[in-house]
Amino acid sequence: MSKDADWNIPREEAIPRLLDLYGGRLHALGRQICGCAEDAQDLVQEIFVQAWRKWDQFDGRSDPIYWLFTIARRTCQRMHRKRAGEPARMQSLDDLLPFGEARIAVLPADTDAFDDQVRREQREVVGAAIAALPDEFRMALVLKDIVGFSIEEVARILDVKPATVKTRVHRARLRLRKALEPGLPHEELPPPAYSEQVCLDLLRAKQHSLDRGVEMPNANEIICERCQAVFATMDLTRNVCSTLGQGELPGAVRELLLENVREAG
Repeated sequence: MSKDADWNIPREEAIPRLLDLYGGRLHALGRQICGCAEDAQDLVQEIFVQAWRKWDQFDGRSDPIYWLFTIARRTCQRMHRKRAGEPARMQSLDDLLPFGEARIAVLPADTDAFDDQVRREQREVVGAAIAALPDEFRMALVLKDIVGFSIEEVARILDVKPATVKTRVHRARLRLRKALEPGLPHEELPPPAYSEQVCLDLLRAKQHSLDRGVEMPNANEIICERCQAVFATMDLTRNVCSTLGQGELPGAVRELLLENVREAG
């Protein structure tokens, strides 16, 4: 059964299929929101317990993914209240971007040359930076760049406007990019070729291209070396995030979850 099929079926049939379709993505969400595999498993179990108990409330004619991830969002809010030491706000753009800095992070020409150790370190750095984000920024970033939803889909799940999602995702990306900077080589580059406002306009265009998963058109023809270096590190950040969402729900975990869901129901 595809996700677009009619879901007017008994929960005993629906829930195992939903677990196969979306269990891996929900587990990826849980790993980033909860911080460890055990808590992520607890989160997925709670999501499917709620889905099992409330299956008769679901409109079987629509795609259940939004219903499941809305349950996930509410479950996360209930399970994870404001954390001790959580930052009250995000840094400003001036804090997150290398305006005025002579030396900035520059990627090597061949990023495929990064060895496995470097890639593991990058994932650890990004994972720690995600954990340090304020909750509303973290949830939006994880749903968009790790789980793989569109801006509009994230807005639907979070019940906010798409513009709000963009603001949160764009600022969170810059925070992750800044976290990766210390581990990258730095070079002294010429001053910006244009005003700070033009830099910000180009940055906005780059963010929109990342939102859509497309290349920024004619980027190397219109931007200076400094912006090229910043945008390259943004691409690296996005690529690292995508690896954090990979992986399927382990079979043993699937069976245990189903057993616990049926017992709880």
